[in-house]
Amino acid sequence: MFIGREQELAFLEDRYNSPGGQLVVLYGRRRIGKTETLREFCKGKEHVFFSCRECTDRLQLRNFSEKMFREGIPASRFISEFSDWEQALSNIPDLPYGGKKLVIIDEFPYMCKGNASIPSILQNLWDEKLKDENIMIVLCGSSMSFIEKELLSEKDPLYGRATGIYKMTEMDFYDAMKFLPGFSDRDKVMAYSALGGIPHYLKQFDPEISLNDNIKRKILTKGSTLYSEVEFLLRQELRETTVYNSVIEAVALGNTRLNDIRTKSLIEDTSKTSVYLKNLVELGIIKREFPVDSGVKEQANANRGLYSLTDSFFRFWYSFVFTNYSELESGDVDGVFEYAVKPHLHEFSSLAFEEICRQYMGRLQRKRELPFRYSKLGRWWGKTTVRRKDSIEKAETEIDLLAVNDKADKYIIGECKFKGHPFTFAEYLDTEAKLAEVKQKSEVWYYLFSESGFDDKLTALADENDKIRLIPLCDIVNGGES
Repeated sequence: MFIGREQELAFLEDRYNSPGGQLVVLYGRRRIGKTETLREFCKGKEHVFFSCRECTDRLQLRNFSEKMFREGIPASRFISEFSDWEQALSNIPDLPYGGKKLVIIDEFPYMCKGNASIPSILQNLWDEKLKDENIMIVLCGSSMSFIEKELLSEKDPLYGRATGIYKMTEMDFYDAMKFLPGFSDRDKVMAYSALGGIPHYLKQFDPEISLNDNIKRKILTKGSTLYSEVEFLLRQELRETTVYNSVIEAVALGNTRLNDIRTKSLIEDTSKTSVYLKNLVELGIIKREFPVDSGVKEQANANRGLYSLTDSFFRFWYSFVFTNYSELESGDVDGVFEYAVKPHLHEFSSLAFEEICRQYMGRLQRKRELPFRYSKLGRWWGKTTVRRKDSIEKAETEIDLLAVNDKADKYIIGECKFKGHPFTFAEYLDTEAKLAEVKQKSEVWYYLFSESGFDDKLTALADENDKIRLIPLCDIVNGGES
């Protein structure tokens, strides 16, 4: 059963129903679900779906020829194979379909790797003939660097020809959890913290067994798909896998600043560390974050910002599999889970919970259920007012969620607690003390998110003050629909 991707399918349908030739580029990291989405889009439509392979150019052309001839194009009556790619691609308008002639070329970078002239050939054909035909060509790829640095760059022949460009990212929490409908609200958050929104990973979990058993059987057990997934992906994309292992592990274990990552990963040169991180950012494994209100100048500073893993599964794997690899190789799955995973899994899930709360805010904005429309939403960290017992002082602190409108005169300060006890009145006072300087000139609301509810004193205060919103786990997990 196909799940989610409504936005991607709507985009593709819009291009399909648009008049004239359509040249669409759809790309995203491996395992994100591009091929499955394209196959779902093709259902009920006459089409050619060609999956490129890592093979010689001659073999690639022969395979493409066979796909096209199988559709009964006129050329198949006279030749058994196209002589070159110009002849092959120029025959797309001859597909004997009643409506738009749809051709999907999956893993297009493999085709270009075998023959670097293909973008030029396609560009000439597009300009001279194909753009005016009733066709739709979709070029799909997983090689992020090739798509962004070459195919979509100004120096590439196809630059400016695409009628649609779509970068697929992982599913949000709400679509991801459609794969695990029987899980409790709490376990859904913890499953998302381990797998993120990658469809291929989510499909590995069995919704009929417990979260704990899924982790043990599907991630920690040697021979399972997810056990070797990270190593497989790194070998596919990168050369110096041992160095990248050290860098990713450093970030997964909480080293977020450039110098800390360099020190932990034992790389002597800071500039080399920056290059490794840059490559991981391009692959969508790591991201570089700035406080939500940071400006362009701060973001341009190579030494500023915090690094974190965007891929939840990578974070889980390096936190619990990589660090216990010898024991897992020997088959001690139960021991690793009981002593290394289980005691830390709840705390590990708190970061994912913060991300889910931000996604929840996005849903409220789209439904126009917030007190104002924010222009920025994200984490914030820096030096500001904090509560120390009964006094207020300046110190470094973090805010889990900060939403700001375009005039910067309305704020939502959010605090996210994924803990086994209710959100307390004292914790609210800690939140309320932050950004005192902002409250002097702006209107502020407090959105408090909690896994385990709220204590009586805080609940009573929120009943009296409509600028304090208490959001329980059931509301968060159901996207405000409960």
